[in-house]
Formats: sequence, structure tokens, C-alpha cells
Amino acid sequence: MTFDQSVKIAPSILSADFADFGREIQAIEAQGADWVHVDVMDNHFVPNLTFGPPAVKAFRKHVKSVMDVHLMIAPVDPSIEAYADAGADILTAHFEAGPHIHRTLQAIRGAGMKAGVALNPGTPSEAVAHVLDLCDLVCVMTVNPGFGGQKFIDMTPKIRALRAMIGDRPIHIEVDGGVDPTTAPKVVAAGADVLVAGSAVFRGGSVENPAPYGENIRAIRAAAEDANP
Repeated sequence: MTFDQSVKIAPSILSADFADFGREIQAIEAQGADWVHVDVMDNHFVPNLTFGPPAVKAFRKHVKSVMDVHLMIAPVDPSIEAYADAGADILTAHFEAGPHIHRTLQAIRGAGMKAGVALNPGTPSEAVAHVLDLCDLVCVMTVNPGFGGQKFIDMTPKIRALRAMIGDRPIHIEVDGGVDPTTAPKVVAAGADVLVAGSAVFRGGSVENPAPYGENIRAIRAAAEDANP
């Protein structure tokens, strides 16, 4: 994958039909998704349980774009190789998930993946100031992690601060939580370029009727691009 700062829509398959992930992934990509976002939760770091490496490996067979794997687990380091083997293109760990984020980011890159760091709403942008050179992506959580469909928490000051800190380095700013056509322009204007959206993409559609997925993706993209950051 090459770096560019165009707006990218990354539907979270947490909102897909769990009984039909393969066709759901194919449908969102056919309807214009740029990346596929996979939320891994452990019922320990966050209060929900979702996918492990075998499931992610199964998803990989269907993903033709970028598989963006967001680890909401602790500890992270023992699982890095498993997610590399599963085929993650980007692996994002939470700053709050362990005491050695520098080591974690080194290990992710060492395993051949792009490295991301996620920040919970209560974690300031300054937390990642000294690890940015090990990052390919910073994920700003605009909900408390653990469940889909939550209300957007305005983190635009944090996004602006990160954009200023990053400068001209090739680092994506991703926003995850409550993204829709109303909130997308705010975060893009602040400096975000990757928008994770779950219910806002999958609402109203299905694998048998995927056209609403495309309509939803186009609506988010159009609203975001009108922000003119």
C-alpha cells in the first residue's frame, strides 16, 4: 500500500452480517470501500468479544483492498505474529493496552505490517509524540471502544493537534466511532483522512441488496470531501 492523504472510507465489519462475512466484504469493496476495518476485541481490554487470528485469516481471502486490523486487546505483543500470519496489512494497538508502546510498534513493523496506535477519548495527543516515527497511522477513538453504534464524541481538537505534530510525515490519521455524513466533515477538516464507519455504511443494505452500502459510502465521502481541510 502506498501513502496518500485522500479521504478513505473503511467500513467496520463489526456491523456486517456475522453469518456471511465473505460476501459482506466483497459487497462493501464492490460498492466503493477503500479499506476493510476489522475490530478485534478480547472481553478484557474492552467489554466485548469478537474475532481472533483464525477469523481474520478467513477474512483475508476475501479482502482485495487494505485489511486494517484494530486490536482492542491486552496484552498485544504475544499476538502480533499471529495477526501478521493472518494477513493484516495494518495492525493498530492501543496506547493504553500496555506499558511499552514503543516496543509494540517496533514489533508490528518488524513482522512486516504497517503500525498503528489508537488513542482512547481520554488519552491526549501528546501521548504519541515520541513514537510518531514508528507509526504509519494514528487512530483517534471518537467513542469509548467496545461496541458499535455509539454516539460520536467530538475529538476535533485532538485531531488538529495530531495533524500539527505529524507535519509532513507519511502518517494517516484515522477516526473511529460515530462517523456519518454529519460528523465526517468535522474530522476531515481537522486533519483526518481515514474514516471508519460501521452502522452508517451497513444501514439499509444486505448482501442481497448491497446498493445502500454504496449510497452510504458515497454520502460519507461526499460530505467529507466538501470539508476542504
